Amino acid sequence: ERAERRGSRSSVFAAFPDLETIDELGYKAIMVGFPLLAFGVILGAMWANYAWGGYWSWDPKETWSLIVWLIYGAYIHARMTRGWEGRRAAIYSIFGFLMVVFCFWGVNFLLSGLHAYA
Repeated sequence: ERAERRGSRSSVFAAFPDLETIDELGYKAIMVGFPLLAFGVILGAMWANYAWGGYWSWDPKETWSLIVWLIYGAYIHARMTRGWEGRRAAIYSIFGFLMVVFCFWGVNFLLSGLHAYA
């Protein structure tokens, strides 16, 4: 980041776009993914009601999906209302991505519930 500000990017990073472009691309990806995640959680609740007779049972996978949705909702809110960009937004979006990875794999291996496939 500092090297880019000075205008002296090394050859390793020269192939990558500038930080503002990466920041904007990440924001756009989250703006597409957030409603898709919401749609998936809603469809999952509808399926749970059909399959098990209840929309929500606080199963670890359901709960962590909600947590991921809240994390990205907070990211979008902070970005739109507080103008978060750059390093702060990148760190928060990386944290959100790590929570997605945990929700996808970690919950299956570490927690038990209806969605435990390990």
